Amino acid sequence: MRIRVARPDDAPAVVAMRAAVFPYLVRGVESTRKMIAEPPPEEGWTALVAEVDAEVVGWVSAECAGWTSTPNFGDISLLHVHPEHRRRGIGTALLTAATDHLRPLGIRKVRAMAQPDALPFARRHGYEPSREVRYSALALDPVPALPEVPPNVRLLPISDLDPHLLYAADVAAAADEPGDAPVDSISYESWTYDVWDNLGLDKTASTAAEIDGELAAFSLVKRDGDRMWSDFTGTIPAYRRRGLARLTKTAALHRAAANGVRVAYASNDEENGPMLAINTRLGYRPVASQWTCLADLT
Repeated sequence: MRIRVARPDDAPAVVAMRAAVFPYLVRGVESTRKMIAEPPPEEGWTALVAEVDAEVVGWVSAECAGWTSTPNFGDISLLHVHPEHRRRGIGTALLTAATDHLRPLGIRKVRAMAQPDALPFARRHGYEPSREVRYSALALDPVPALPEVPPNVRLLPISDLDPHLLYAADVAAAADEPGDAPVDSISYESWTYDVWDNLGLDKTASTAAEIDGELAAFSLVKRDGDRMWSDFTGTIPAYRRRGLARLTKTAALHRAAANGVRVAYASNDEENGPMLAINTRLGYRPVASQWTCLADLT
């Protein structure tokens, strides 16, 4: 077994392995290939793979968290090992390599995700569970009924929007999202990389709601074949409590289903009551959970 930096040609193997470990996550081969070939603009991003007999059997990425004002905060993302290669020290080697990458960058607090059965592993390495995240799925046959669209509301695909306006709405809607650190400092460059220029973003299915010409709410869809991920559904605070989040999300599901999507996935912090209520009303059902876990590198 060896740990090495990921290469673009690893993308098919990484996506296949991810499907075995996280069947509820949606990210295609080409978007994964692009991420490896053209890394995110955040300082210090890296992706590492574990290789056994020239086969990719593990993955982890690590970065300085540029999306938050919390100082010296880093992310270790999607550490996973193929089920047939577990309990051989591969996960520990990947975690150690990711931590060794972040420490010289000044990172002192690290967040990682762990499935419930991996919490003992996380604790052994100094990570304590913090927040539970629910993953849900919805079969789009039939598609949930579309609520009545108020006369002053206009629904449109985000392809019709100026990305600067969508960025501003995303920042405003995410400011009070529950989490381990506030999402309050994402730059337009980083947002463009992660959202607008993401190869998986379906700009036709992703839907926005305008009220009197002002962007009020939106629901973003990332897609891989007949599977989609509800990347973020948000409402600008001034327009909340009008049913706009459910309206835009349902409209996005209808557009996606019309173009061949058969199942939709989403994730929510267990303390995000309003969005969990919307998803339950739409018919989403829990399929998995993970925990955010925090470690102090000092």
